[in-house]
This record gives sequence, structure tokens and C-alpha cells, in this order.
Amino acid sequence: MKSDMYLNFIIKFILSIVIIYISFTPKSFKELIKMIIFFYLTSFVFGGAALGMIYMVNMGKVSIQNGMIIGNYTMKTIAIGAIVAFIIVILAFKFVKSKFNKSDLFCSITIKINNKEIKTKAMLDTGNLLKDPITNIPVVVVEHELLYEVVPKEILDNIENILGGDLEKIPENIKNEYMSKLKIIPFTSLGKQNGMLLGLKATELKVEEENNVKNVDKVIIGMYNKKLSKKDEYSALLGIDIIN
Repeated sequence: MKSDMYLNFIIKFILSIVIIYISFTPKSFKELIKMIIFFYLTSFVFGGAALGMIYMVNMGKVSIQNGMIIGNYTMKTIAIGAIVAFIIVILAFKFVKSKFNKSDLFCSITIKINNKEIKTKAMLDTGNLLKDPITNIPVVVVEHELLYEVVPKEILDNIENILGGDLEKIPENIKNEYMSKLKIIPFTSLGKQNGMLLGLKATELKVEEENNVKNVDKVIIGMYNKKLSKKDEYSALLGIDIIN
């Protein structure tokens, strides 16, 4: 009897992994674990709310036997339970979000390219999942105007030309030193489905959070030719994966 119970659990767990892979295609084991946790948390919340609604509407007429809900209940009751669960999830998300200190969203970063370095403020962006498609190295998006101290102006002034394959305006000495470090990063954003970002492999990135300092030796600097913040609160977007 117990063996059947364990077998049933294993089959359901494997099925949940298959559902997650088909729906989201996680790229790493760590990402898969996160998705499994969220999958079960969401299932428990929605299932619990639906079950609670069934009990309240059919008080005394519903019982659970061998893991099955026995009683008379309609799809309308289940639908109402799902709606209540959805509202609970939204309210919980807003509550947790309100507890985050705004200062927790920002950190100081030092970008080092060759022997030159600059320091700026970056915003932690959970939506920034940019990576070099070939090396899988994470990308930090930085306003290109900030990079004139560490990147030759011949590159920064000709970003669009380089992306288009036109290298005529780039001196030979700059080509020899930097072309092997340049990367083309495809990205998708609101209003731009097939964007291209010119990236440059950094020597080192230092991330400072409160009393914690982290050195990252494998990172690409994505050169963005517009402002990231209308109020100049930050000049770079840092993916949460780099900190973790």
C-alpha cells in the first residue's frame, strides 16, 4: 500500500517536471528548481482556495476520502475559488513588494576594461536576463555616454555602424585590440522585438551592496545609446543572476 503511495507521488512529481519543461524550458538546474517551487506554491494556493470555497458553500455536505473530495459541488464554485486564489496571490505579491526598501534595488558597480575603470550606480533588474548567446556570459546594460572613459570613442561613436558590419571608420589599432572582445547581443523589449546590442567583454566587474563586495570576472558590458533612467537615478541595469 505504501509502495503504491510512493509510486503515485513519484509519477506526479515527474509529470510536474514535464509540464514545466514543456511550458517554460528552464536553461539550468537551478532555474528548474525555482520553477518547481513556484509551480507547487501556486498549485497549493489555488487548490486551497478552491477547496475552502467548496467547504463554505457546501458546509457539512463535503468530505475527503482517500484523497478524493466527496460531495455535491459545481464548476461555478470551483471557478469562484480560483478567482479568490488569484486575488490572494496578487495581494500577497503587492504586500511583499511593498516591504522591499527602494535602496535595495540599487547598488554601486565598478567596471574595469583593460587598465581603466569607472564607477556608477546600477539598478537590480530581475527582468534583465541578457546573456551572450555563444558563451552564455551575463550582460550588464550601461549607458554608452558613461563609457567614454574606458572604451575608445571610435567604437562608441560608431555603434550602429559596427552592428551593421561597417568597420571603415574604426582605426586598425582599435580593431586589433578590441574586435575580439566585441559581442553582438540580441534582445527583446517592449516595442522592439528584434533588437541588437553591442557588447564588450569587461576585464572585471565589482558589485558593492552595503557591506558586501563581489568581483565578477566574466561579464559583458552592453552599450546602450539612450538614457536608462529619466531622473538619472542609475546608469546601468544589473541582472539578478550576477549577484546570486
